[in-house]
Amino acid sequence: MFLQPTLLLLSLLAPALGHEHYGTTLYPRAEGGASPKFGYHGLEGPLNWYSLDKEANELCAKGTHQSPINVAGASCAATPSSLSIKIPAALHGAELENLGTTVDVTTNGTLVNGGKTSELVQFHFHTPSEHAVDGKYYPMEVHFVFQAADASISVVGFLIELGPLDALLGAVLAGLPYIPSTGNVTHTKPLDFTALEKHFASSGTYQYAGSLTTPPCSEGVSWILSCKPLSVDVAGYEAITDLIKFNARYTQNNEGVNLLEHSAIEQVLARIN
Repeated sequence: MFLQPTLLLLSLLAPALGHEHYGTTLYPRAEGGASPKFGYHGLEGPLNWYSLDKEANELCAKGTHQSPINVAGASCAATPSSLSIKIPAALHGAELENLGTTVDVTTNGTLVNGGKTSELVQFHFHTPSEHAVDGKYYPMEVHFVFQAADASISVVGFLIELGPLDALLGAVLAGLPYIPSTGNVTHTKPLDFTALEKHFASSGTYQYAGSLTTPPCSEGVSWILSCKPLSVDVAGYEAITDLIKFNARYTQNNEGVNLLEHSAIEQVLARIN
C-alpha cells in the first residue's frame, strides 16, 4: 500500500513539519478533559488517523467531503446580506488557553446564515494555514467554530498573511507570554470584533461543505472562508509558532489526495536525486 512509504518519506521532514495534537473540532478537549490521541507527524499523523481508531475515525480515510481543501480563487463570491457574524466586544478580555497544540479563545458570538443562527463556541489558530488558495498556503489561519441548535457545525475561517499587525490578533497574541505551558490559562486584552465583522462582510467568501479537520473528521460542516486575509507582523507570527509549532491537516481535494503530501514527497525525492 502507498501509506507506509508515504509515512516514511514524511518522517524525513518531521523537523520541518513538527508535531501537534489539535485541529478544527467542536470543542478543544474531549469530554472529561482528555487530550485527543492523534498528532501531525509519523504514526500519529493525518495519514494514519484512520489506523489509530478504525471505527471512530473511518471518515478520515473514507470520507468524500473532507477538509481542508485547496480553494479555487475564482470561486470567491460576494458575501450575501443573509450571511453575517456578530461578536460582542469582550471589554475585559476573553479566556485564552494553551492546549499544547493550539491556543484557544472562548467568547460569545453568533453566525447568521440564510436565517439560521449558530452560536460561537471558540476560535483557535493553525500554523501554517490548513486551506490553500490556488495552491498557495498562508502563514496562519484562524477558525471561528459555531454550533446551531440542531447541532450542525459551521466554521468561519480567515487566512492570515504577514503584514501590519491586525489589532484583534494583537490583543490575543499579547497573552501568549503568560501561557508558556500546556494547560496555562490567562485572559486576552480587550477584544473588539467590529473591524473583523466589517472585514468579513466586505471581503467575499469561499463556501463549501466539508468536515472537521481532526478525528473523527465528521462531515456535514459548513465552511465559510473569507477571501481577503487578515495580517500579522513577524513578531506575532514567531510568538505563536514558537508556542504551537505545526498543527495543520493536509488538503483533501479529490477524495483524499492531499497536495502537501505530494509536495513533501517531491522534496524528499529531490534530496535523494
